[in-house]
Amino acid sequence: MLLAADIGGTKALLALAEGSRVRFERRYRCREFASFGALLERFRAEAREALGAPPRIARACLGVAGPVSDGRVRVTHLGWQIDTRDLGIASVRLLNDFEASAHGLARLRPGELVTLQPGAPLAAAPRLVIGAGTGLGVAWVLGRGRGQRVVCGEGGHAAFAPADEVQEALWRHLRGSLGRVELEHVISGAGLARIYAFLHDSSRVAEGAALPAAPAASDSAAAISQAALESGDPLALAALDLFIACYGAAAGDYALAVLARGGVYVTGGIAPRILPRLRAGGFIAAFGAKAAFAGAARSCPVHVVTNERLGLLGAAAAAPR
Repeated sequence: MLLAADIGGTKALLALAEGSRVRFERRYRCREFASFGALLERFRAEAREALGAPPRIARACLGVAGPVSDGRVRVTHLGWQIDTRDLGIASVRLLNDFEASAHGLARLRPGELVTLQPGAPLAAAPRLVIGAGTGLGVAWVLGRGRGQRVVCGEGGHAAFAPADEVQEALWRHLRGSLGRVELEHVISGAGLARIYAFLHDSSRVAEGAALPAAPAASDSAAAISQAALESGDPLALAALDLFIACYGAAAGDYALAVLARGGVYVTGGIAPRILPRLRAGGFIAAFGAKAAFAGAARSCPVHVVTNERLGLLGAAAAAPR
């Protein structure tokens, strides 16, 4: 069997497949386990019970949120150390999680993309994969088919560049506690909570009833989004709109870096949950606010990926043969 996995800072998706058939799949909360080894042991035990026999895993591909080097990776935001030599599997490939997501693009179905901007697509042009969740991931895809090459790194840790007076005030607020302010400090689940706390503490927006106290933890991102989208809470809505503006600006910057007319694919756990607000226009307005290069930004198609299994699909596609 093939083991495919998508391992982030919050959740992990693991699946066993024979050929094109998925035999067993599970989702786990990473912080419930002391190590990836402990999680894998649980997965094997549950697979053995479900399949009626111990799974014979011959090869594996793991997409992991962290920089991969020499068959090892430290999971960012979690601290796990994963070494291919410790897994007891003959053939293992480790990928950055956004490298895996990039490999998954070809396996998406048409209904799993929501277009925010049609652009002027060029089939052979570079593509960008960017996504906010526990952190912020970035990857570029060059070429198509067998000649495809994925370039990934740690783009989420690039510096945050404020685009207006409010964002500059946010930058100053965060710089006081964080020092160097990175994109991921703003564009992530924890980043949305930081934005909300900033607006709350600076009294820039009237406080609503849905969230009377400023959340401080990354788990609060879902509550902020829910208060904004379902209750129309003014403070939560202002925080979400500021988050979206920062997100769109960063996506536009990374798209311009390669003129991503092959498409920009917004992934991660947050985008599908705030899709109604992403479609309201703030994301694309910030994406295209590139002065003399606004036209170039408008030429890049922008899509939201709604399939949360993108990384898992990509890991299966990129597995060793």
